[in-house]
Amino acid sequence: MECVRNYSILRPRYERRILVLLAIVCCWPVLAARAESCSTAEDIPAPTKTALEQAARQFFQSAAAGDVAALRSNAVASLAADFSGVEAAVTQNQASLQGGQSTVSSVFLLDAAGSGNAPIPRAEFYCGIFNSPERTTFIIPNLPPGRYAVVVQNVSGGKAPLFLTTVLNEQGGAWKLAGLTIKPQRLGDRDADYYLAKAREAKSRGQSLIAWLDYLQGWDLMGPVNFMYTAKRDKIADEMQQSKPADLPTQQNPLQLSAGGKTYAVTQMFPEVVDMQGRKDLYLIVKYQATTDVENTAQTFAANTDLIRAVVTRYPELRTAFDGVVARAVAPTGRDYGTMLAMKDVR
Repeated sequence: MECVRNYSILRPRYERRILVLLAIVCCWPVLAARAESCSTAEDIPAPTKTALEQAARQFFQSAAAGDVAALRSNAVASLAADFSGVEAAVTQNQASLQGGQSTVSSVFLLDAAGSGNAPIPRAEFYCGIFNSPERTTFIIPNLPPGRYAVVVQNVSGGKAPLFLTTVLNEQGGAWKLAGLTIKPQRLGDRDADYYLAKAREAKSRGQSLIAWLDYLQGWDLMGPVNFMYTAKRDKIADEMQQSKPADLPTQQNPLQLSAGGKTYAVTQMFPEVVDMQGRKDLYLIVKYQATTDVENTAQTFAANTDLIRAVVTRYPELRTAFDGVVARAVAPTGRDYGTMLAMKDVR
């Protein structure tokens, strides 16, 4: 269950999202030959649907009570072995889970027959009528063969409305927890439509980076999990491609920025929500390649601060689009060290 475990963290990294977001669906004859299949709520046998909804509600109740031990005891072995992502999601969202009421909004039954016991490199599940406005697609890499379900619940009545999504795996006639994702339905009073409107405004002004980042945030808020694709999300994915900056950094083609007499190879930039004492602020995360280890924190802090200034100098429009910037120096060993600056402190 390694693949599903990767989706249990609260907010998966954007670099992972975009790799799948930009995937292109091929033609119907190819789909018909696939081993994976999906049933929507209308097609799932009533006893199975009832069992799935009951299991999902029980997992919500455990999460709302902060009972991480109960969740872990009912998880598949691979998820239970590394439960830190689920625990963080439950802990960070307690204010919205406690006192909240859940409503099941959608149920999908996924059958991944596979071949033998080898994980399926790219399991694709097409749910509903192909190419219809109501279609839903799930794309999950390295999925072990088996029978799964995805149950999405809307949580309201707490501090903020949430999506709570459980991935279930049938084992021994019981539905075990294989993944848990908790996502806000909006950031403060800002929903997906707000960020999409901002993206289009930035696009009209020729601010491609701001447009791209706002499109990302809007796309993210449009769905409960980031391995679930709908016709609306696909449309936004196509639209945002028109605003993709020519100098958007990647691991293979870093953006070179000079600051403090040094050159920094920036590999990733993406928006992330930061909880600042109960206030949800939007920060830009900037990752770059550190040429040495990051154990000298004073030296790395200074480098991070220089890079933050360089990024904002290159893209001054960031000042009005974000509450701050986080620079993360990533050492060759994979260790990283981050520095956060509120935008008002970037001078």
